[in-house]
Amino acid sequence: MEICCLCEYYRQKNLKNIVFSLEFCYHGYVSKLHMKGRIDVKKTFIILSVCIITLGLTACGQTPKLKNGQEVVASVKGKNFSVENLYETLKDKGGSTILINMIDEYIVNKEVETNEDAKSYAESQLKSIKESYESNGQNFEEALKQYGYENEDALNDEYVVEYKKQTITENYIKSNLTDAEIEKYYEDNIYGDIEAKHILISPDANDNMTDDEKTKAEENAKKEAEKIIKNLQDGEKFSTLAKKYSDDKGTAKNGGKLTVTYGEVVDEFWNATNKLKDKTYTTDPVKTEYGYHIIYRISQKDKPTLKEVRDNIIDKLVDEKTEEDSTLSTKAMIELRKKYKLDIKDSGIKEDYNTSVKESLKENSSNN
Repeated sequence: MEICCLCEYYRQKNLKNIVFSLEFCYHGYVSKLHMKGRIDVKKTFIILSVCIITLGLTACGQTPKLKNGQEVVASVKGKNFSVENLYETLKDKGGSTILINMIDEYIVNKEVETNEDAKSYAESQLKSIKESYESNGQNFEEALKQYGYENEDALNDEYVVEYKKQTITENYIKSNLTDAEIEKYYEDNIYGDIEAKHILISPDANDNMTDDEKTKAEENAKKEAEKIIKNLQDGEKFSTLAKKYSDDKGTAKNGGKLTVTYGEVVDEFWNATNKLKDKTYTTDPVKTEYGYHIIYRISQKDKPTLKEVRDNIIDKLVDEKTEEDSTLSTKAMIELRKKYKLDIKDSGIKEDYNTSVKESLKENSSNN
């Protein structure tokens, strides 16, 4: 049955203002279905299922019925197969998943508008995956069809929904944040920026070296850093030594000067800088993944007020919680379905849905 026939079916049934797109493959089950618009879920599931069965069906012309009023979708000698037969079989082959995907796409699109951020995200994701396929010499258009997408727009729409689901999860986390959590983060993680200078000595090593050669390069870098500290102690200027010796060419030309912000430099560098008093430098080289540093602390700005950084703190906490708890996206969608008063009429699908939710929360919790 072609899509035009399905549209004709809806016209005959007086189901108007329905707009939908579907992507699916059937190998004993239906794997993908996307829906836009408000429709009778059970009837839609039945009709879409009929569309992918090739049993010589010619339902576009007429819809035969059994004596009990059930619609016949196919028949063989001695047996009629009704819409209800089909529904009962297919609902056990991913019916709950298909239904929830349909519902989720509808309520997600109702809850979050398709703004420029959503469009940019989708375009970026589409561009990235397309370039990945093409860089490996693969035909992207063929890959789309293989995975059930009619064209790039269909995949782009899926990325838009993905972005909206992320937004819903973020909003869910924000709504559950407490003032105590925000204040604790402020006390433990917010500092005034530190103005400083540094000299970086990087080991002269590469991946082709043996472990012994790399160790020797590390030792030489540390010795050079120690010599520079000795020069400082002998009265040479920090800025002059930075310009002459530092391997951080971005700051060397300015005498090694940089602004040190908590969370934006490696921990070893921050900790050493934060411990220093103004107008002092480290008397031992500070080792990081980049090499050995000599750090000079100039001054530190006042800590910003909670009001000034509250929004940034909330964003940080959302990121942390998202990484720590993989169940949050599931919980967010459960709450959204409740908001839209989800009521699954079919007892079998309802049981499958409840079981699926419990298993998802349990599985994700065990992975945290």
